[in-house]
Amino acid sequence: MAKENFSFDIVSEADLQEVDNAINQAQKEMAQRYDFKNSKSSIAFNRAEKKITLVADDDFKLRSVTDILQGRLAKRGVSVKLLSFKEPQKVFAGNLQQEVDIAMGIPKEKAKDLVKIIKDLNLKVQPQIEGEKVRVFSAKKDDLQAVITHLKKIDFPLALNFCNYR
Repeated sequence: MAKENFSFDIVSEADLQEVDNAINQAQKEMAQRYDFKNSKSSIAFNRAEKKITLVADDDFKLRSVTDILQGRLAKRGVSVKLLSFKEPQKVFAGNLQQEVDIAMGIPKEKAKDLVKIIKDLNLKVQPQIEGEKVRVFSAKKDDLQAVITHLKKIDFPLALNFCNYR
């Protein structure tokens, strides 16, 4: 009888529909707030490029737009660790524009760090890097659960999602 192996994948990606919903909520909030009345502030989402563009009248409003966006994403269960903010640029009429990239996938060096953390647990599991995700195998589901529990406890610099648990 063949020995059954269980596995799960560790990924770092955002649910783009939830990001879209959070941005729509943020836009509605900005439309209702008094401090954004007669303001050119806006949030735009390019789903294909996985980019968010923030536009604001000044630095203070840009921080407010960023806070609104982060709050709405957090409420929808999208980790703020997935966002990488670029430097604000001056654009038309003295306004500020800031690009925000949404990270998708685990970079090689971070994947290697994850594998090392998992191996240091001294459980009978086999982590393996597969492209932009890490797959963990084990004969025991309890060991896989222990790995997931440990990774949820630590403060890893990336947002980690666990999927394809078999």
